[in-house]
Amino acid sequence: MIYQWLYELSDTFSVFNVFRYITFRSMLSFFTAFFICWVLGPYFIRKMERGLFSEKINEDVPKSHLKKKGTPTMGGGLILLCLFIVLLFWIDLREPLVWGVLGITFGFALIGFWDDWLKIRRHNMRGLPGKTRLMLEFLLSGVVLFLLCYFEQINTQLHLPFFKDLSFNLSWGYVLFGSFVIVGMANAVNLTDGLDGLAIFPIMVVSATLGVFSYLAGHFDLSSYLGIPFISGAGELMPLAMAVSAASLGFLWYNTYPAQIFMGDVGSLSMGGFLGTLAVLTKNELLVPILGGVFVIEALSVISQVFSFQLTGKRIFSMAPLHHHFELKGVSESKIIVRFWIVSLLLAVLSLATLKLR
Repeated sequence: MIYQWLYELSDTFSVFNVFRYITFRSMLSFFTAFFICWVLGPYFIRKMERGLFSEKINEDVPKSHLKKKGTPTMGGGLILLCLFIVLLFWIDLREPLVWGVLGITFGFALIGFWDDWLKIRRHNMRGLPGKTRLMLEFLLSGVVLFLLCYFEQINTQLHLPFFKDLSFNLSWGYVLFGSFVIVGMANAVNLTDGLDGLAIFPIMVVSATLGVFSYLAGHFDLSSYLGIPFISGAGELMPLAMAVSAASLGFLWYNTYPAQIFMGDVGSLSMGGFLGTLAVLTKNELLVPILGGVFVIEALSVISQVFSFQLTGKRIFSMAPLHHHFELKGVSESKIIVRFWIVSLLLAVLSLATLKLR
């Protein structure tokens, strides 16, 4: 934690006093993560190409996707590398909430890596069995949330958006509920990651927005003024959120249409787990359907398609997830991507507006 060493110099040089401010370190985290991702991107892509870590295309997708076969995957590893470097520089690793986020993020990354590796080794889309993957995700999320609740780093209250004082104590049921939010978000991001740049931009937007919520929740005066729960130590999650947001922006440089590299499950599961954990630890679990609306709608389109076909034998959409439906309706891939980006920005602004509606 280099920033602590720099801050100690403030006894001699007052200018180093700025390192004690979370907002300043958040700015440093943002630019550090972006430039590392931007600079290392070409080298990382070449390594993935030489290592034959290429995408396997599912046959059950629009035929236009066949041209993407052979594009390097596992690009989420680059985002995680940026996050790891930022941790060493600008994050206070003495904060338990930080370790909670990191535990789930890197744990989900390992699950995603295992899934990607099996697909590459088998030369098809049969990765880790779905039930096994979900079991591992719930187990990891449950253990982390149990420990945070047991050591009283977070409480078991479920707060309702738009209301200042309305909350429900779920007791230990909160561990199950929080795990559902985290696992749901991780898999929703995974389903959304089907077009070039489609998922990474909303990840960037949602991460930055949750970073703002983290800072406000960790500031006693601001949280009291806005009527949101005060969470000791939550402010330290803001530099983490800014690092992920910036690394996502740097990754978008190479992932934008036509993509030079894909995130892979190592990226989509870890980033989804990261966003879900931030939402839980900042008590914004019920805001997820709004803030992460793009991910939620994509997941719901798959769920409703499966249920409809099983119950009636008919499909609601031409193909699920939703972005494939629009592709088959003749909308160009680039237009779908940009329009989903616009929706994610609008939902982020709407989520921030809820701060004044409590």
